[in-house]
Order: sequence, then structure tokens, then C-alpha cells
Amino acid sequence: MNQWQFAVTPWLVAAFIIVGGLAAYFSWRIWIQNGRSRRVLGLEAFRWLIMLMLLLTLLRPERVQVVDWAEEPAVVVLSDLSASMTTRDVVQTNGVVTRREWVDQQITNQVILPLQSHSRVLVDGFGSPTEGIEEGGTLQVEGTDLNAALETVIRREANLKAVLVLSDGDWNLGNSPALAASLYRNQGIPLFAVEVGQDAPLPDIELESVSAPSYGLLGEQISLPFRVYNRMTSDQTFIIRLKDGDQEVAQKEIQVAGLSDLQETLVWSPQEMGERSLTLECPVQAGEALEDNNSKSFNLNVRMETLKVLVIDSYPRWEYRYLRNALERDPGVDMDCLLFHPQVGMGGGNQYLARFPNTKDLMAAYDVVFLGDVGIQPGQLSEQDAELIHGLVEQQSAGLVLMPGRRGSHATWIDSPLEDLIPVQLDLNQSEGVGLQNEARLALTRLGSGHWLTRFDLSADRNSELWRQLPGFYWSTAVEKSRPGSEVLAVHDSLRNQWGRMPLLVIRPHGTGKVLFMGTDSAWRWRRGVEDLYHYRFWSQVVRWMAHQRHISGNEGIRLTLTPEKPEIGQRVSLNAMVLDRSGYPLQEGRVQASITTPGGKVETLLMEQAEGGWGVFQSGFEAREAGMHVIQIQCPQEDRILDTRLEIIRPVVEKIGQPSRGDVLREITRIAKGQAIRTAGLASLIDQISVLPEPKPIELRFRLWAHPWWGGLLLILLAAYWISRKVYGMV
Repeated sequence: MNQWQFAVTPWLVAAFIIVGGLAAYFSWRIWIQNGRSRRVLGLEAFRWLIMLMLLLTLLRPERVQVVDWAEEPAVVVLSDLSASMTTRDVVQTNGVVTRREWVDQQITNQVILPLQSHSRVLVDGFGSPTEGIEEGGTLQVEGTDLNAALETVIRREANLKAVLVLSDGDWNLGNSPALAASLYRNQGIPLFAVEVGQDAPLPDIELESVSAPSYGLLGEQISLPFRVYNRMTSDQTFIIRLKDGDQEVAQKEIQVAGLSDLQETLVWSPQEMGERSLTLECPVQAGEALEDNNSKSFNLNVRMETLKVLVIDSYPRWEYRYLRNALERDPGVDMDCLLFHPQVGMGGGNQYLARFPNTKDLMAAYDVVFLGDVGIQPGQLSEQDAELIHGLVEQQSAGLVLMPGRRGSHATWIDSPLEDLIPVQLDLNQSEGVGLQNEARLALTRLGSGHWLTRFDLSADRNSELWRQLPGFYWSTAVEKSRPGSEVLAVHDSLRNQWGRMPLLVIRPHGTGKVLFMGTDSAWRWRRGVEDLYHYRFWSQVVRWMAHQRHISGNEGIRLTLTPEKPEIGQRVSLNAMVLDRSGYPLQEGRVQASITTPGGKVETLLMEQAEGGWGVFQSGFEAREAGMHVIQIQCPQEDRILDTRLEIIRPVVEKIGQPSRGDVLREITRIAKGQAIRTAGLASLIDQISVLPEPKPIELRFRLWAHPWWGGLLLILLAAYWISRKVYGMV
């Protein structure tokens, strides 16, 4: 059916009549004054026609074509399939079921059947758990993109009557669903929703996370930080247990206050080597609604390693002596010392080197280097020595501990290869440091209070108290501020400048290695009254933390570092292989390749490129596209070197099981789209309400004559023709 429509108002009609009448009157007067000439009559009629067309344009004429829909209107039921819908909190007469089970029951039992009387009913799912990365490169995670689901429906279905969402409202991916709701409102399509699930937390104990390293050393303590949530109203006391297979290997009693969480650490000393499959679990408590979130499983490779350490200083100060004693008594440390004493020369005796290890193959043997009050100057370190230390950290994943002293030799580190390793900006105007009359202490920062390096007790409160009780110091390095990319673990408790308190315990990554700056020379004083209890533990933790990256995976001929150590899907995994030739020297020339096998069986082969510097480092990387355990093999055929290791890719999970439903989200989007949100008990009445909705209006195809370019062009042509004619007839 076709018809014309006009924007007719009384004022517009009156204006049409008045303007048209005046135009006709003046044209008649001009015709009379020009002796009733036919030419004048024709021109005035032409002008009156143009005037009439202009007036018609003001009436906004439109041709409307009404087209009936070829098929019945559609009602789309969107069923939430996300992981949060597995939460068991929907109460029925016959028990408690999961949110997804309740939704499936409504669809299976044909509760939505009344909708089919005057509509096509389509049931779609959204938020389905997926993993991996699509061919196009889009990261797929387990989550709920409610906005995308709603937009897909409205763009797909032309004759859409209404949409019914069965969900807990927990959207956690993509844009706000309010955007799609606005689209529904603009098109006059109502949006309805049923909130599935409880709006209050279930009584539950959840082991939310465990931070486990990728490997541990045989017989050494391994710290396993974990977080437990207590969603029960009462305090809960129980024993958390660590199991190696079916065998319990460690336990700890914890108390979690009601409706709160607890961050704690379990310590375990492995007694068997090899790949261990571990499980940390909390016992199920009386009254818990969920029992499947009380444990976390992970893998940890237990190896036997002896860490090789080099200690360099200029004279046997107290800090050097006690550090040397602590490392010497550590069974997991093989220590060499180099002492540039101004009177006795290089030092001598057991564990002392006669000279600096001035080749890459000699230097590459060390996991950690302690650099004390030593400078880049005659009789001590050379520029070449400093370059070797720099390369060891940057390319060999080694650790460097900077321990300046009162002679101020650290000032010579500036403008040397060591400069960009320093985690702080030194105050060179006070190169000999800052002395105090009163005892000062290291004050832990928020980061330092929970860092593994500074942990003397597994309890955070107790640990902070221990640091406050440690004997202080009377001298420190003069520091202006920390450098970008550094992390400050402790500061001077009294000295501050325009940047804040002076940072004295600072860490910073560099290349594939790590650097620690210790700004006081008095850690040896921590022995007062407790002997080696805290002094030994601190330096033992420093050595192991700084050497950790270097020993993630390796054998006699190849050592592999992975960054990040625990990657997620979508992240770039960097491979750094340190390869030795048959003689044990860093490989200078050769072909090194990496083979990555995914859990799905796909194999990717990468040719690794040799890094500059001659350290035998070969680099490559890949994008983590699939979750699960990956097998990585590094090969150097010409040197008969091969390394097999495993790397687990973690799939990001934004879905939370056991969380309250988000009815506020559903109420907001239905309000915008002029629909309604209800609880599960009102589903039947809501179905009846949707079933009697009026059908969508037929399609209207509008041809707006007044706004069409051809209409405007015609008016311009007619006006031009009119004025040209007047000029030709001599009326201008």
C-alpha cells in the first residue's frame, strides 16, 4: 500500500495560502502593468510554479509504502551458559539446583510454550565457556558478554517482538549491556529478564588462589602463598593440607573471620626429586553450599641445584665477613670470593679467587654476584669486568646484589656499564654516604611487607613486627630516589627528601636477570641476640630469589628461561636459551631451534636467533593461544644438545562460581528497553505478559521527496531558467 503524507499544521496551511495568494496577486499586477503581454504571463506563471514547489517543500511530502512481514514475529529466549550459572543456589520444592539446571528445566518443560501461539520462539545460548584464540587473533576466555549477545539478536532478527533473558546478570566481558538496551529502546523492542540465583553470597569456603613457583630445590623450603575466602557468617578454624598425590606432605591451621578473606603462606620442604602433582585443599565445613572450590591443584618440579655465588669487595668490612660466613655455611651455595684489599692485594686462602673471572665462560658459571664497596678503578674492577657483570645479568638471567660501602667506591659505577643496572638514583654529592648519631631502621613498604625477600615470618603482622625490632644502622648510602621500573621494599625510617623517604632496599629487573640494591652496610647487626636467625635467612632468600629465573629449566648443555614464568592465553612467551658447546663454553655459532607442542597436538617449530654479546644466548618466542600443558624442546644438533621441559598456559577466568546474582544489571537494561525484570517465581506470569504483546508494526518504506537531492536540483534548475528568461526578454 502506497500513500503520500504531509507535515500539515494550521500555521503551515495558513502560510501556504497567504504566500501563494500574495504571489498570485503580485504576478497579476505585473502582467497588467506590462500590457497583458503573453511573455510576461508565461514568466509570472513560471515564477508562481517555483513558489508553489518551494511551499510544497515546506509541507515535507513523503511517499509511504507499507509492507507486511513475510513471517511471524520472533521472541528470542537468551539462555546464560556461563560458568557462574553452575552455582547451586536456586531453591525448589524438591531441593537446591544450579542456575543452569533451573534454566534448562524451564526450556525442557516447555514453560515458554505459550509464546508460540502468535510468535516464532528461538532459544539461543550465550556466555559459553571457550578457550584458546580464534584464527582472527581474538582472545577467547571464560566469561559473559551480555551486550554482544543482545546486539547479535537485534541485528539478526528483522521481525523481533521481544527478547527474554534467563541469566544471573553477571556480565564480565565486553561493553556494558546498557548500550544494547538503548538500541532495543530506539527500535521499540521490549526486553525482559529473569534473575536466576540468590542475591546474597552462599555460605561457602573458597580456596581462591595458590601462588606456586615452577620449580623448587630438594630439601629447601618452598613458600606457597594462598588466599581463602570465608563467605559464612561465623569464624572458621580448620587445617589446610598440601598433598603430593595421595600423601599429605604439609599442613597448617588457619582461622578465617566470617565474611572475610585471609592471605597466608604454607611452607613445604620437598624430599623427593621430579615433577610433583600437588593439591592444596581446605576441608569442607558444616553448612557449606559448595564443595567443589575448596582445593587447587598445580605442578612443581623438584630439582637438586647448587647455586654458585661470587662475592666481591675491597676490604673485609663487617658486612662482608658475616655475609661470607652465612653463604659459606649454606649447603645449597657454592661460593667464591674476590677481595681487593689495599694492603694485602687480592686476598687468598680457601674459596678466594686469584683474579677476576674475566672471560664469558668463567663468568657464566655464577648465578648471583655480590658487589660491595668496589669501584671501576685501578687495582679493582676494569671497564671490561663491569661489562661482563652487565652481560651476566642481562643475558644469563643472573642476579646482582649491590652493597655500597663507606669508601664511596659506588660513585665510579656511574658512566660505566654498571650504571643502567642500579635500581636507584645515587646522590653523588654525598658519595661517602650519610652518617647518623641516632640509630635508624629499615621501614618496610607495603610491597616489602609481603615480599618473599623480606619474609621472616609467615604471618604478615608478625613479620612487620620483626622488622621493627631488628637492630638498626648508623650509616646508609645517599640515595635521591628509585629509578623507573624499580620496586622499593624498604625505606629509611627517618631521612626523607622532596621525593619522600630515602629508598634503601630496592629491586629491579634488567634484561633476563634481577638487581638488588642494599643501601646500608649493617645487616650483620641483625645477629644481635639471635645469632644467624634473621641474618642467615635474609641472605639465603636473596640468593634463591635472584637465581630463580636462571634455573627454571636446564640441563648440562642448555639452560632455558621463560618470560613470563606462568603465562596466560594471549600473552607473548619469550624463550631465552643459554647454550654451551661441547667444551662447556658459550656457543658462538650454531643452529638452535625450539619446538612447542600444544595440548591439542599442534607443533610449532621456531628458529631461535642469537643475541648480540657472545654469551651463547638464543632467543625466540610464541603467542600462547591454547590453555594447558605445553611441551617445549630446545635443540642444537651440531653440539648434540637437547632440552625438554613443560610450560603450563593458564586460561584467564573472569567467571566466579558462588557469587551472588546481579539483579541490578538485569533491572537496569530492562528499564532502559521498557521491559521488566523478575525473579524466578514470576516466570509464568511474565510469559503470559509477553505472549499478548502486539505484533511489530509492518515495515514502512519512506521516500522523502522534500529531502531528495533530485528535488533540490530541480528547484535550482527552474530558478536558473527563470532568471535567464527574464534577462533574455529584457526584464532585468
